[in-house]
Amino acid sequence: MKLKNNVRLLITCDSGAAAGKTTAAKYLSKKFGLHLLTSGLLYRFVSLKLLESKKTTKDITFLKKITKNINSKLLKNKKLFTPNVTEYTSKIAKIRKVRLLLRNYQKKFSKKRLAVLEGRDQGILFPNADIKFFFKCSLNVAAKRRFKEYRKINKKISFNEVKKAIKLRDSNDSKREISPLKPAKDAVIVDTSKVNKKQMLTKLSKIVEEKLKEKYGRNL
Repeated sequence: MKLKNNVRLLITCDSGAAAGKTTAAKYLSKKFGLHLLTSGLLYRFVSLKLLESKKTTKDITFLKKITKNINSKLLKNKKLFTPNVTEYTSKIAKIRKVRLLLRNYQKKFSKKRLAVLEGRDQGILFPNADIKFFFKCSLNVAAKRRFKEYRKINKKISFNEVKKAIKLRDSNDSKREISPLKPAKDAVIVDTSKVNKKQMLTKLSKIVEEKLKEKYGRNL
């Protein structure tokens, strides 16, 4: 669906690991012509660079340098999804200076006329978004989904290892003081535990189309 030039639309997609936010955001981006930003990749990128360089978050100069030079190509590195990076990402995501450096990037992106931002705190970070989706599913379902993804790049990884990492990450992110993982007050909750991909995407499309009609009428 190609939206007219007078239409502005900002959507956020939040969730813990493997609950559906990435699949949903990619679909909405393609269907409605929205610019897509996956905020989690920003934190994973910072984690990877810190681990590779053996530097810490105390090195502000280094942090400013790597966050300033982030681009879409750098966020496609498969190393961003290793268990070590996943675990460290949860730790640095609690640090205020890291979040503030990356928040500037996200806010600039959100000013695009048509945008969808997905991550673990986007609905909280952008309270004025037109629609705030929050996805959830059971731990076992999330672990099975993520295990299938990880096996493509690491044949030795175990299901229990993946499940433990997801549980720890989601727990830590839910408890952090700065932008915790939780639904915004007016978020649309989508439980993906017992619905297939097609059912979920159909539901999302209807919600977005209803919002567009509410804002701009039927002539989009």
